[in-house]
Amino acid sequence: MENITSFGVLAGVLGLVVLLAVLSNRISTRVLVPAPAFFLVAAAVAVELVPSLGHALSIEMVQRVVTVALVVILFDGGMHIGRDRFRQAAGAIVWVGVAGTFATAGAVAGCAHLLFGLDWRMASLLGAALAPTDPAVVFSVLGRREVTGRSGVLLEGESGANDPVGIALLVALLTASGAGLHLLATGLLEFVLQMAVGAVVGVAGGLALEFFVRRFRLPNEGLYPLRTLACAFLLYGVATAGHGSGFLAVFVAGIVVGGIRAPYQREVERFHGSLASLGEIVAFTVLGLTVSLRTLPDGHAWQIGLVLAVLLALVVRPLLVGALLLPVRLRRGERFFVLWSGLKGAVPILLGTFILSSGLPGTTRVYDIVLVVVVFSVVVQGGLVPWVARRAGVPMRRTEPRPWTLGVRLRDEPRGVHHHTVVEGASADGARLDEIDLGDRGWFSIVRRDGHLLPVRDDTVLRAGDDVIAHTDPDEDVDPGPLFTGRD
Repeated sequence: MENITSFGVLAGVLGLVVLLAVLSNRISTRVLVPAPAFFLVAAAVAVELVPSLGHALSIEMVQRVVTVALVVILFDGGMHIGRDRFRQAAGAIVWVGVAGTFATAGAVAGCAHLLFGLDWRMASLLGAALAPTDPAVVFSVLGRREVTGRSGVLLEGESGANDPVGIALLVALLTASGAGLHLLATGLLEFVLQMAVGAVVGVAGGLALEFFVRRFRLPNEGLYPLRTLACAFLLYGVATAGHGSGFLAVFVAGIVVGGIRAPYQREVERFHGSLASLGEIVAFTVLGLTVSLRTLPDGHAWQIGLVLAVLLALVVRPLLVGALLLPVRLRRGERFFVLWSGLKGAVPILLGTFILSSGLPGTTRVYDIVLVVVVFSVVVQGGLVPWVARRAGVPMRRTEPRPWTLGVRLRDEPRGVHHHTVVEGASADGARLDEIDLGDRGWFSIVRRDGHLLPVRDDTVLRAGDDVIAHTDPDEDVDPGPLFTGRD
């Protein structure tokens, strides 16, 4: 009976924590600090007040919990980008995600070695840990404001791409043996293998998942999100077992299946979005349990972390990543916004735990440095992101909750139905409905603007941001997409 009572108390505490996690998003939109940061700091303070909490989870268990959370977060991030948005900046995302990670890691390693005397191996591990950025932290800061244009796609894509790259780079450095050029060659070979296997598994698995979700029906709509979740973890396992990057595999697979026409696709996307938000909070909370505030003064860890954080924000990323962005077509304000908004999050701390459990000397000091850099990035840089966006003139739109839906369920996939959002500068932007060619037997059924339905009349004028549902004759070869998106 006592065990049942203890379990009931534990279940109640967990429920309270999840409830606070949900409500914390309202606080974060007011103070402009991402909600997960509250849980990181709260968990660290709780460990100081109740030291036994620090031993509740081993480092290995924390790594596993955060790995599960990252699989969910990266798969959802890939789905949110989707194929169409990824194509807008595919080259820039891959270029900045890979080259930017290496450039940042190298610069941080050089600063740590030359300025603070860390040996090259430990400095390289620190650089690899601090290279990735975190999209969830960025958009938690923005709250209900969505970044539009290429800068938003580039930020999400870069963060999703450099997380697997940074993890693979650190794992390659930890597993590489030898010294000097031999260590570099071994680490590079391991990194290339992880990236190649992860990309292949991601593309092939994403295409297989698309076929699977479109062709195989399930008896209950609640099973559809669980199916995609199970497939995401299956792809992670396959890629990891093949010595590849499982994180890259799930991110690429999410891009492949993002935005496809499939049964219950909206429900699947909402499920993964909610799970990713919870996963981010869980990751920060369990990582906070590994923090020891008492060790921050040891070896001047907090001073070194603060200096590296400032150098990352004001020197390293603007100069190195800024140089990599020169070939990318961005306005000056968008370029500045992307460079400032490369925030650190859960991945650097996770990589810090890998360093901590490596058995190398001086790992506690390096882990404390990583923690200070992340806190500075989230609180200081993150708090200034909305102000920087306004000053840089980056287009953002406020996304209000839409609790009411209007629709019908169909047994078979509707043919000739097209759902598009009017893009600024497209042919449909500023055009009347009767001026838009949908073929001889095409028509509009729904036009939505700012969450409200507009009357569907010939003289109704569309403008950027409008959501439209258009119908064309399935037997006619008519694709109205370019009229609304501006892409051929």
